[in-house]
Formats: sequence, C-alpha cells, structure tokens
Amino acid sequence: MPSAVPDDVFAVPAPAQAVRPVSPAGFADLEKATAGLQPPFAVVDLAALRANAGHMVRRAGGKPIRLASKSLRCRSLIGEVLRMPGFSGILAFTLPEALWLAQDGPGRGGADPAGGGLIGAGRAGTAPGNTDGRDGRDGRDGRDGRARVGGTAGAGAIAPGTDILVAYPTADLPALRRLAADEQAAARITLMVDSVAHLDLIADAIGRSGAPVRVCLDLDASLRLFGGRVHLGMRRSPLHAPEQAAALARAVLARPGLRLVGVMAYEGQIAGVGDDQPGPGAMRAAVRLVQRVSVRELRARRAAAIRAVRAVAPLEFVNGGGTGSLESTSAEPAVTELGAGSGVYAPALFDHYRGFRPLPAAYFALSVVRRPAPRHVTVLGGGWVASGAPGPDRLPLPVHPPGLRMLPAEGAGEVQTPLTGPAADGLRLGDRVWFRHAKAGELCERVETLHLVEGDRIVDAVPTYRGERHAFL
Repeated sequence: MPSAVPDDVFAVPAPAQAVRPVSPAGFADLEKATAGLQPPFAVVDLAALRANAGHMVRRAGGKPIRLASKSLRCRSLIGEVLRMPGFSGILAFTLPEALWLAQDGPGRGGADPAGGGLIGAGRAGTAPGNTDGRDGRDGRDGRDGRARVGGTAGAGAIAPGTDILVAYPTADLPALRRLAADEQAAARITLMVDSVAHLDLIADAIGRSGAPVRVCLDLDASLRLFGGRVHLGMRRSPLHAPEQAAALARAVLARPGLRLVGVMAYEGQIAGVGDDQPGPGAMRAAVRLVQRVSVRELRARRAAAIRAVRAVAPLEFVNGGGTGSLESTSAEPAVTELGAGSGVYAPALFDHYRGFRPLPAAYFALSVVRRPAPRHVTVLGGGWVASGAPGPDRLPLPVHPPGLRMLPAEGAGEVQTPLTGPAADGLRLGDRVWFRHAKAGELCERVETLHLVEGDRIVDAVPTYRGERHAFL
C-alpha cells in the first residue's frame, strides 16, 4: 500500500470526466495489518486521510477550512488534521463537546501540538500497545476494555488556543453557566443563534457577572421558491432575508453580555446531496438544476445579508459550505472561511459527486459466523445505520470481498446481518467482511478505538469520543 497518492489523481475534472480513484489501502494490506485484531473493529487508512484532507484544501481555493468535529469524533485525528496547512478552527456540534475540546494543558497524552504527528510524517511504527513485542489486540489492555493509545498520536492533540464554533444552538443551561464562568473558554467558543429566544435563553443562563459570550448568526441557506410555497433544503433557521439577519444583529448588540462575531450559512441542498446518484437520469438532472439555481440565489442573498449585518456590527468571520460545495462556496467573496469534515473519512454517501472523488479512508470489519445457504453468509453485527431519511443509502456498504450485498427483506441487523453474492461461497467461519459506513463520524459511536494503518502495519490506535467515555448526542 503506497503512503502517497499522485497529485493528478485529485485534479478536479470536468463533470463528464470525473475520476474514481481507488483507496491506497489494498485489502490484502488491511488484512495483514489487522491480523491480530478480533472483529468488530474500525481502521483509518492514513494515506487516504492525508490525500483527502489535502484535496479539500485545494478545492477550498485558498480559504481556510474549519474542521467539523462531528465528522471525525476522534480528538487525535482532529488535532492531526488541524496541523495541516489550510485547516483552522473547529466546527463543533454541542456546547459540552466544545467545552471538552477547549480544555488545554499537558498531561493528557498525545503529540506535541506545535508539530509532528502522524498526518504529516507518514511514518510507520509499532502496533498499538505493542511495547513488549506482543500484538496489540484492538488496543485494549484486557482488564477494563479501555482503549490504549500508542505513542505517536495521543488523545490531547488539539493545539492550545484553537477557536471553536458550535454549529448548532444550545439549550444546555449548565453548560452555558460553565462557559460564562470560564473566561478562557468564553474567549474561544462561539455559540450559534437564530432567534431572540436564543439570545434571551443565553442571557438568562449566564447572568450579569459572567464573561461575555460570543455568538454567531445562523442564516438559512435553503432555496425558497414561489413566495416560500416551495422549500428546497434544510429546515434549519428562521433567518432567511437580509433584514431578518440585521434585526437579530441589533438584538445581540442590545444585550451587554453577548458579542456578535460571525455569520454562518450551511447550504445542505448543495453540500450534502450528491449530484451523481444512482437511479433515474431525470432525478440526477433535477438535483443538478436545483443546485445550480440555489448557488446563484444564495450567492446574492448571502452577500446582501453580510452587508446588512456588517452595517450593524463588524464580523470576525463568515462561515459557509461543506465537503460537497467547497468550490462554489469558496468562490463567494462574502465567505471568509469554509466548514467541512466528512471528506476526510470519505464515507459511502460521498461516492456520488461528479466534481470530486475522495478516497475511502475509514472501514470496519465484521466476522462471518453462519453459512445459512449457498451464496449466503451471515456476519455478527452490522446494524450501524446512518442518520437521515431512512433508505438503502443509509445502510453500511459491504466492500470486500467484492460483490456482496444485503438482503432487502432483512437489511443490516442489530446482532447479525445476512449477505449474499458469489463471494459468499468462498468465505469460511471467522473470515472477515469489510464495510464502509454511510456517514463519517457516526462510525465512531460504535467503536472505542480507531486503528491507524500505514502500509501493511498498524502504526497507532487512538480513542474515539466513545473511547474517551463521551457521547455528546
């Protein structure tokens, strides 16, 4: 498995000439690297992760990317990606998570925040926990099941002072009080608001004696047609018109304990919907039309909203976009930074974009435990279904051996998952089937450890949020 990928693999082609690269991780290498592990377990291919992150930076056109933590859910890898040029700041998903990530200080293990680490070095090391010559099975110590972390990328690897934008509003009163009581955290963490009700809730929680709280306006990025009778996009924020954003900006200024610092708008109908989905051509054409219209409409409306808000107060940043819209969002002069993260792991839902083809970087393996019929096997577990509108695209995708698929009548089971296909007849009890999750960070809610693979070796094992005993949602 090569540790580097040629740059021309990642040239953003014309839509009709889109390239479909193959992950650097050959499955023979993955099998060799993980021979000492017992499924279920998850791995991250560092060569693919590096290539994906670098490609995202190139697609961003010189604007910094604020890394979406929910798409990684692993402090070590968040810190490592943030060390790469082109990434700056964290886009968190809850206030308790942001407070946890903002905890600075030595003694938590991990790489030096000033540099080094796995991402830039591309180096190989020992298996996780393998300081005594034995294999590091699933990174556990055999006593309490806690993940053990190797020496090259530890848990506390996020650089001190990293600023954090919470991408969603909070109603967590104890967390708000903790924020206001911590002057350093309050200087680094920005809360999302989209209504006067949010402002009142925050002001009531923090009182008059706490540190000033930074807030960001969440501008609705959906496409509304025919006077609002047709809504295309996310039901995210009531702030749609520029004058609504300006009115809320004035309401922030009227509250002494709050400080307006930014505006965010996430265009989910562009960034989160692949324009090359399998299925009828008419559906793909409709998606592309909606996205073209939405890009033009949002470019003008976002610029007007930013002008209106800046007439009320200065702004530190204007955040927009996602993995699927880095090119179009970065082209907007009003946008100063981008938000993205899913493209780092490149889950299965990101296989269907014409303009970019990320490399699969995250996998999980399950064991064959039954052979119920010819051309059928059953693996233990498998029900790692992604959030969102229910459908086949939310199911885990079996990718190796090739040609396996789930049964429509059963899908992905909580305890067992039947699979069918020609490859099933070649599988024995105890063999592995490799899967990709449909979404990025949700994989990490299922495992405590991510095994980091370089070539045909595991170079480290790092804890997920769950492995550090945190489940924020």
